Amino acid sequence: MAVDGPRLGRALRPDDPAEDVLRTLGPRVLGALVRRYGDFTRCEDAVQEALISAASSWPQTGVPDHPLGWLSTVATRRYLDQLRADTARVRRERAVLDATPRDELVAPPPDREPVRDDLLELFFLCCHPALPPSGQVALTLRAVGGLTTAEIAAAFLLPEKTMGQRISRAKQRLRDAGARFELPPNPEDGPRLRAVLHVLYLMFNEGYSASGGPELVRTDLTRPALRLARQLHERVPDSGETAGLLALMLLTEARGPARAGPDGILVPLAEQDRSRWDRAAIAEGTELITRSLATCPLGPYQVQAAIAAVHDEAPSTEATDWPQILALYQILDRLAPNPVVTLNRAVALAMVRGPRAGLELLLELESGPLAGNHRLLAVRAHLLERAGDRAGAAAAYREAARLAGSRPEQRFLVQRAAYCAD
Repeated sequence: MAVDGPRLGRALRPDDPAEDVLRTLGPRVLGALVRRYGDFTRCEDAVQEALISAASSWPQTGVPDHPLGWLSTVATRRYLDQLRADTARVRRERAVLDATPRDELVAPPPDREPVRDDLLELFFLCCHPALPPSGQVALTLRAVGGLTTAEIAAAFLLPEKTMGQRISRAKQRLRDAGARFELPPNPEDGPRLRAVLHVLYLMFNEGYSASGGPELVRTDLTRPALRLARQLHERVPDSGETAGLLALMLLTEARGPARAGPDGILVPLAEQDRSRWDRAAIAEGTELITRSLATCPLGPYQVQAAIAAVHDEAPSTEATDWPQILALYQILDRLAPNPVVTLNRAVALAMVRGPRAGLELLLELESGPLAGNHRLLAVRAHLLERAGDRAGAAAAYREAARLAGSRPEQRFLVQRAAYCAD
């Protein structure tokens, strides 16, 4: 359950540790309520009210000793208040109340925090087959993944208003379908698992490269995404794509310690101190993807994990097997074509055949959903710099910095623009 920035911002400063607590605990409280009462929409509203109440009161009173229990208590009370106050459905509500064991109507006291982890079940609930794939992913990211509507819209390259409407429709469809809070009988089967994997992938990506704000990385997103990917791999160990996604997360997260300098500015892959990379995570991820590629049908997450493994095993950018990476991106482009894959393929192509080849490939993205996106401009600037067009690179870096939402990324792009302009 995500609390959108503007609503929290009136009560908590962006750097207040309570905000991280709320973002982390909100989905857990939502999972507990939905498991108990089953009404996703009312439960989400109740948790939202509890989070807003905490954001208003905690700056004065301090974060409670047991914040999860505090939020569970308040959210349960709000849920029951909503249930009783909805006079248009009083008969159905009375039946629900009569059918609920009395002890289930009593919220856990603040000193008793629920220990059950319901997030995986909540992911599968939001990825209900009654919803279209786009609605499944958007609703799960909003309600469970901790992303705001604006962040989800950015991940889908859509306007925020359009994404808000999509999420509202998904909630209504979920309610109309009478979706149950449980894992499907065969979670390894088809579309529903693919939707859950896609949500975890987007959630991790937003955390690893935050689209906005003062921090380069949001661990409130990367850590639960990695934890849930592990849980899912344990549930469906024969799923090649589940293993591939977990491997991709491990191999990507392994570079985390070297991604920012002492001043917090982004350090690009080519300039990172590879001795700081997490070798245990690299070994685990490499073993996972090696076994998966040998035993399972090939899928997009496996290919991306293979690309990450080639990067992580290279001692330097110059020693990286760029022809292999380019070949893997060509395979990925056939399996799951999208503008971001083309963008990354342009970088690999430039490393193999020169920056002009990469710049020519970027022309394909000029009129698509990445047009005007800061990442496209940043890649163009990088390739122009490599091609010797420093003035063109400086202009592209400046425009990319203007459009970037992440302040560490903005500062890096401004620095690159200044360097090229000298």
